[in-house]
Amino acid sequence: MSVDRHAPLRGFDPYGEVNVARRRLPHWQQPGAAYFITFRLADSLPQSRLRQWREERAIWLRWHPEPWLAAEQREYEERFVRRIQEWLDAGMGACHLRRPDVRNEIESCMFHFDGTRYDVDALVLMPNHVHATIAPRDDYNLSMLLKGIKGVSANRCNNLLRSKASFWMGESYDHIVRDAKELAAFRDYMAENPKKAGLKSHEYSLELRNVLVA
Repeated sequence: MSVDRHAPLRGFDPYGEVNVARRRLPHWQQPGAAYFITFRLADSLPQSRLRQWREERAIWLRWHPEPWLAAEQREYEERFVRRIQEWLDAGMGACHLRRPDVRNEIESCMFHFDGTRYDVDALVLMPNHVHATIAPRDDYNLSMLLKGIKGVSANRCNNLLRSKASFWMGESYDHIVRDAKELAAFRDYMAENPKKAGLKSHEYSLELRNVLVA
């Protein structure tokens, strides 16, 4: 669904200020940038696979300290980020987001401050994870925005599920959108994600709003 609103896409500036925070994943943030983000349900990946992934990643990081060259960034994305995406698309865990009422609560939280604190360009809700392209406005911080979205949506969804368990995995993945070409690639990826995962129309939600323009 397109919306009658546009916001400028500010691609990654290699000469601009970059703030790098690290938990288990590196998080690069740049004022004015747009991001491709992924967050997933707490039970979406088996702990045995996660342990193997973390061990392999730790070894790779020892041999490839930051800052990375472009080739190293691509290798990291291929070896570690895409593998996680493939596991997520396999549909592991309880997959609570298959339920339309659960997805409605998450969409409500995602769009609550859309157009004021941030701009949501595209969004897909898969059975056990969420992808989106989003651009924080002004001085709003991506990490704080996601904390709010995930916190409120977790409470609402757990009320529906009558559960007190952890809903979301604590850490999200984020990637600065480098340019219009990469933005288009992320839009295409989200549009094709449900089809590649073999989902039926009632098992996912997709919003292609195309708000960001170069």
